[in-house]
Amino acid sequence: MTKLFKHWQDPVNALIGLGLFLSPWLFDFSNEATAAANASLVGIALMAVSIGAIVVPRAWEEWTEAALGLWLVISPWVLRFADRVDVMRLTVGAGVVVLVLAAWTLITDKDYNAWMRSRTAH
Repeated sequence: MTKLFKHWQDPVNALIGLGLFLSPWLFDFSNEATAAANASLVGIALMAVSIGAIVVPRAWEEWTEAALGLWLVISPWVLRFADRVDVMRLTVGAGVVVLVLAAWTLITDKDYNAWMRSRTAH
């Protein structure tokens, strides 16, 4: 039996991306231009990279997902919408999950972590 996905984390990240894209309307912050644009644009990017990782898995896609997750974690302060606590929590929470899932994939996939194993094999 063949596996449908190489990493189950990629479809989950794609769904998080969809949720981020829709979140300004679902959680009523579409009138806050910076926070809404951030969520929608990062959501689109996350969906694109995650779908790419599903179709043709490559380590750089996981690194890109990790970078998007990190951006989500810091973006409320960089873009100055951290005072909107509900939106900040949503953004940071999504970022932490994306970052953890991408790191998990990078650490556990033997094709992606060969450089790490070769450095610690001494």
